[in-house]
Amino acid sequence: MDITGRNFSFSTAPTLHFGVGRLGDIGPLCAGVLGARCMIVTDPGLVATGIVARATTALSEAGIVVELFTGVEADPAERTVLAAVEQARAAGVDSVIGLGGGSSLDVAKLVAYLAAVPERLEDIYGVGRAKGRRLPLVLIPTTAGTGSEVTPIAIVTTETHEKMGVVSPALLPDIALLDPELTVGLPAHITAATGIDAMVHAIEAYASASPNNNPVSRALALEALRLLGSSLLRGVNHGDDLAARSRLLLGSLLAGQAFANSPVAAVHALAYPIGGHFKVPHGLSNALVLPHVLRFNVAEAPEVYAEMAPAAFPELADVPAHERGVAFCDALARLSQECGLPQRMRELGIGHDSLSVMAQDAMKQTRLLVNNPRVLTQRDAFDIYEAAW
Repeated sequence: MDITGRNFSFSTAPTLHFGVGRLGDIGPLCAGVLGARCMIVTDPGLVATGIVARATTALSEAGIVVELFTGVEADPAERTVLAAVEQARAAGVDSVIGLGGGSSLDVAKLVAYLAAVPERLEDIYGVGRAKGRRLPLVLIPTTAGTGSEVTPIAIVTTETHEKMGVVSPALLPDIALLDPELTVGLPAHITAATGIDAMVHAIEAYASASPNNNPVSRALALEALRLLGSSLLRGVNHGDDLAARSRLLLGSLLAGQAFANSPVAAVHALAYPIGGHFKVPHGLSNALVLPHVLRFNVAEAPEVYAEMAPAAFPELADVPAHERGVAFCDALARLSQECGLPQRMRELGIGHDSLSVMAQDAMKQTRLLVNNPRVLTQRDAFDIYEAAW
């Protein structure tokens, strides 16, 4: 990348804490940021694991009163965000902790903002519309995939099944706390889907047509691909391997930092309608369309994919450069299959008659499509869905 005369910006969470057992240190690590009464935003499944109780105990020992909101679901709805905001205001909390997967972290970001600022959720959808000052915020991921702990983005599903994003520096947390031990209990299929999701973040950040695509994001994306590509199958097949879990979590973090500054593109744009209409988890939605979007892009931008391919799959370094982009697409498809993920939308009960509606909805994701290295039309979207069907 030629940086002569190039301007770019790079932002991330000001403080990161990473390491096995870090959740137990949440009190001393975060007390200086958190107030006297914080809300933990999480989901019922995580409550059942005992992880939330461990966090609550550690915070209580630090003299912090905890209010729990446990109603987050996958692909959180607007009503879930509003219910959490109402509870936070009623409880008078002065800080927020997001604990869980990307959905819990996204909801926590919006709660921290809307509980402090008298604005409506629908008025801050889009880029840069949330300009107020949120409550102090700590984010703790329990999956290695979304990178939400270091992104200024929160995604919400509307009543019409459309994915809407709030993108603002105000959503970056004060502290991101990453404990690989929290990911050890993840089932194989979730490990696989979230791991592919993280790889998509790195790939789309590296190839992004955004004017803010920058050498910092690209360096982070390549290192993320090295960590994820070398560890995903191991994490799927040996879920108690803490070394693999650590590499996956760090890879997800780096990919999150990359795409937070060099935004994602058509893979995400086409994945959102799948999740919105059919409740398919976001990581799996990405995995279903990933190789087909990349094959579409490689036809016009082969060099960028050839550059990053050996980071994820070192054996591809020996493939001639003009063939390496296609080989990268094929390797990603094989990895998804080896991880045990469904390869076709019809395997999930998605009918062929839904493809046209999804193609129409994908074209609404203009903030993402503008970053794709190849212009994508509604007909192109339909053809990609059909290839994935």
